[in-house]
Amino acid sequence: MKRPEQKKITYTINMTTDAKGDGSVTCPKCKTVISPDDETEENYEIISTEIHNDELAELVLKCSKCNNTIKLTGFQ
Repeated sequence: MKRPEQKKITYTINMTTDAKGDGSVTCPKCKTVISPDDETEENYEIISTEIHNDELAELVLKCSKCNNTIKLTGFQ
C-alpha cells in the first residue's frame, strides 16, 4: 500500500528575532537544531543562497530529518 505523500511546507525564520545567540535555529516542524557550526550538513542541506550588495540576504535550507524547507532571512 502506498503512503500518501505529505505536503512539503516552507517555513520562514528571521535570524534577527528567531535565532539563538550562537546563530542556531530549530526546525519549526521536527525541532531539529540547525547550527551554523555544523559543517557536516547532517541535519540540513543548503538549497540556495541570495546575496544583495555582497551580503547574504537569504539562505534556503532543507531539513534532513523532515525534508521541509526553511528560508532564513534577516541577515543584514
